[in-house]
Amino acid sequence: MVSKKKIMTSAATAVALASVGFTTVGQVAPQFGAHTQTAQAATSAINDYINKNNIQPVAIQYRTGTFTQWFGYENGVGKPEGVVIHETATPGATAENEVTYFNREWPNIQTYVHAFVDDKEILNIHSADYGVWGAGQTANNKYIQVELCRVTSTDAFARSVANQAYYTAFRLVQYGLPFTPGVTVLSHNDVSNKYHETNHTDPVGYFSSWGYNMSQFYDLVGKYYNQLKTGNNNNNNNNNGGNTNGGNTNGKVVINVKAPNKDEPVPLYSLNSDGNGYTRITNRALATDTNWQTDQTKDLNGVTYRRVATNEWVMQSYVTN
Repeated sequence: MVSKKKIMTSAATAVALASVGFTTVGQVAPQFGAHTQTAQAATSAINDYINKNNIQPVAIQYRTGTFTQWFGYENGVGKPEGVVIHETATPGATAENEVTYFNREWPNIQTYVHAFVDDKEILNIHSADYGVWGAGQTANNKYIQVELCRVTSTDAFARSVANQAYYTAFRLVQYGLPFTPGVTVLSHNDVSNKYHETNHTDPVGYFSSWGYNMSQFYDLVGKYYNQLKTGNNNNNNNNNGGNTNGGNTNGKVVINVKAPNKDEPVPLYSLNSDGNGYTRITNRALATDTNWQTDQTKDLNGVTYRRVATNEWVMQSYVTN
C-alpha cells in the first residue's frame, strides 16, 4: 500500500466502555428516486450525474474492527455532535484495502475512523456511539468520522460520494442531529481551521480534482437527509434478519445476543411511543452470549430492534442467530 496520511495528532484518554456490536452486514440500502425534490437543488455535474443515472447508495456493512479504545464523546456515549468528512489520500486503495490496513496498523499510526467508503461499499468498523482517532483530540471527542477512498473514473467518484453522503445523512438522522453544513457536517479542512490541532485540508483537494466541492456535497447530504427524515425509502427489506410488515414483526422466538468484547454487556434501548426515537437504558443491560425470548421486531431509522421485555429492546446488530 502506498504511503498513508497520518490524521491524528493527539488522542483522548481512552476509557474502557461497553461497545455497540456490529457483527452483521447490510444495515440499510435505500432506494432514492432520481428526481426527488430537496431543500437544495443539486448544483454540480457530479450531482446531476447521480440524479440522471438514479445512482443508489449501497448498504452499510458492519464489521468488527480491532480498535480497542472505547471512549465516549464529550457529551456522553452515543452522543456525537456531527460527522467529519475525510478522504484517504491513497489512490486506488479500496474500502476493503483501507479496513485491512487500519485494523492492522492503527497501534503504529495512531489513527482510526468509524467507516471507509468507496464506489461499491460502505464499511463501518467501529461503533458510532464511541469516538475514534481521526482529526485531533477535540474533534475526536465530538464527531463520527468517515473516509472516502480515491477512485479513477467519474462514475466511480459519483457512486463513492453518494455512498459517503448517505452514510453522513444516516448518522445524522440516527442520532437526532440537524443537518447544518459546517456545524454538524464538516470537512477535515473545516476541523483544522476550527480547532488548529491538525493541518489537513481533505477532502477539498480531492473533490476539486473532480470539479466538486463541499457545498455540492452538502446538497447531496441534504437530499438523503430529507428523504430519510420523511421516510422516502422504497427498500423495505432493511432489517438484518426476517421480514417486516410496516416496520413491525410479531412472533416469539429465542435469540442469542453477544457483544464484540466478551467482557462487555449488550445495551438495551427504550423506543419512544411516537416511533421517532429511542433512549439508551443506562441502569441495566444483557449479559453477552445469553439467550432471550423476543416477541416483536421494529425498524427505526433503518435500524432493527428486537423486544426482550416491556419497552426494552436490543439492536439486531447484537443478535447472532
